[in-house]
Amino acid sequence: MDILTDSTPFRKKTYTIGKQELNVVEAGKPGRQLALLIHGWSSSWYAVSPLLGLLSQRFHCIAVDLPGYGESPPMAERATISGYVELLAELVETVSDAPAVLVGHSMGGMISISMARQYPILVDRMVLLSPTISGRLSTFINLFVSPITILERFGLGSVLVSSVERTIVGITDRLVRPASFAERSGITRQDYERIRHDVRRPGQGRVRAECYTAMRDSDLSGKLGNIETPALILWGAEDNTVPLRDAGVVADEWPQADLRIMPKAGHWPHFEMPESTRRQVAAYLGLPLFSHQLNSSIGDEELEQTREAAQFLAHSALGNNLNLAQRTRLAAHCTQRKYVPGEMVAQATESGSDLFIVQLGTVEVWKDPTGNAAEAREKRNINDRIDTVRPGQITGEFSLLDMGSRSADLIAGDDGATVLILNRERLLALCEDDAALGTPLLWNIATAVSRRVRFILWQLNRAEKKRDPSETTDANDVTIISQLSPFIKKSS
Repeated sequence: MDILTDSTPFRKKTYTIGKQELNVVEAGKPGRQLALLIHGWSSSWYAVSPLLGLLSQRFHCIAVDLPGYGESPPMAERATISGYVELLAELVETVSDAPAVLVGHSMGGMISISMARQYPILVDRMVLLSPTISGRLSTFINLFVSPITILERFGLGSVLVSSVERTIVGITDRLVRPASFAERSGITRQDYERIRHDVRRPGQGRVRAECYTAMRDSDLSGKLGNIETPALILWGAEDNTVPLRDAGVVADEWPQADLRIMPKAGHWPHFEMPESTRRQVAAYLGLPLFSHQLNSSIGDEELEQTREAAQFLAHSALGNNLNLAQRTRLAAHCTQRKYVPGEMVAQATESGSDLFIVQLGTVEVWKDPTGNAAEAREKRNINDRIDTVRPGQITGEFSLLDMGSRSADLIAGDDGATVLILNRERLLALCEDDAALGTPLLWNIATAVSRRVRFILWQLNRAEKKRDPSETTDANDVTIISQLSPFIKKSS
């Protein structure tokens, strides 16, 4: 059965893992890397739905209804975190032949971390949204919500709670909203109603009570230090369900995790600040960033280009000291373009915002621009060719940084050129959304510029030293100085 959410078709499906029936919602192309989305306490697959459209561009997504929640029947035995881990680990092995990306919200974050600890071979990386760490929920939850949860564990109590719910309209609303959402939350009324419906779904009293205890019994404090799986952790600054004291545990014990606190968000940052959340997840996982691409699948050819570009960047000025995951994210934000020999790559006197990384072939830098690429190599003096940019090198960095006019024509060399193009808008977005990548990326650009300017100054000094003051300036020295002038002016 297909359903529509955010104009993206999702498919309902049922897996049987051992004897357990597991209802899921799938999106994206089967056969690609698996992204397993795991909801939290008193929720369903809908709790992670805002990220499905984004992730389905590149991954085969499966958003589960954990046993006892949504449309999945409860397990025969008592619900525990370790029991969920075993079930989902078997699901990953059944569906995928490679490690999966785990996306976990709240209790789903605790399940994700526990799986990464127990089965690290099955987990490639994680995105965790307000994850439960200690299992000790907020004082508000413990005082006002947990008593109702404990009552629901027993038959008579469940009947009593249901009766009160029907009699006193809005009691759940008054409890759930301040516990879950920020004062200035951006969640829509439709999403809020659906989340509230999942919280009060009939027949789930037993599993809600069991999971409340299971989280407290699965305290991860003191167990995070040996986790090697990369993780992005987003936490709402006004989370009144899983308190920020748990974020302190992460900061102390798991410094390798990329922990970010989001203002104007409570326990549901992906609903309350959806665009900001998507941008940060997109940057972290190397997904297209802009909203018009949100629900469009990435083709296999583009995926292969990204993989090849990520490998290439390891030997480029831009990819220095970046790991494979970072290079993959960077490659996903670059556009690849091919040029035939002599074709204009970028024209002087025009303002630009693109940085060019030569992947194959060469790009020639010509001064005294004519505006005509065909004439550039036929009618110009060869001495007007200032530089040749080779694979792994960058050009256009000045215009990228200040958006000023270019000082020279960039033209594809004799064998043509394949270049990766990084736009200024995407660079700024990377710096804002992924500081762990943006900071070394800017450092690499600055280092490349520094080396180029140093080399130019060395050439200039060398030309000056070779010239005897008592003699007329050699023609070659004049050529060198004239070639260097545009760069000296541009860098000064």
